[in-house]
Amino acid sequence: MFLFTFTMFFGGGLIPSYLLMKQLGLLNSMWVFVLPGAFGVYNMIIARSFFESSIPEELRDSARVDGVSYFGFFFKIVLPLSSAIIAVIGLYCFVGHWNDYFTGLIYIRDQDQQPLQNILQMILLANQATNGDNTASMSALQAQNFADQIKFGIIIVSTLPLLVIYPFLQKYFNKGVMIGAVKG
Repeated sequence: MFLFTFTMFFGGGLIPSYLLMKQLGLLNSMWVFVLPGAFGVYNMIIARSFFESSIPEELRDSARVDGVSYFGFFFKIVLPLSSAIIAVIGLYCFVGHWNDYFTGLIYIRDQDQQPLQNILQMILLANQATNGDNTASMSALQAQNFADQIKFGIIIVSTLPLLVIYPFLQKYFNKGVMIGAVKG
């Protein structure tokens, strides 16, 4: 557990990570978003504590008596009982990947493969750059209102998927977050 936790506090740094992605051939590909974040130590710790506290040992013993293999036990018994933790980890991963701005900024050079967060940031910067030029043709108040409308639209576009997904996972999320809480 110490070795897993150690990796949460100390990373290799940006330059070694970039060189590793370059050697693996992951630059300018969608795999640079998927593979580095495929396993999270924090999520593993949450899942481990869930399995230790919520899945009774008697279930494994009874499954073994019935002749179920370890994989059968996992897929037929543990996964159906783990819907709360799967929903919580899935939501954490989705929010983390959805809001990931830095990975696209560092590892993706092709404009066609930029993630949404980087595209939205470019739109905001372009809006700020043209905001000063529009004052000659429009009044300053109209230009500012137009810039604000674009900013608000970008905020809605970037948060809409999270707002759509969360209500479906809310019941699992509330139950899953309370798994490690103090009871009594």
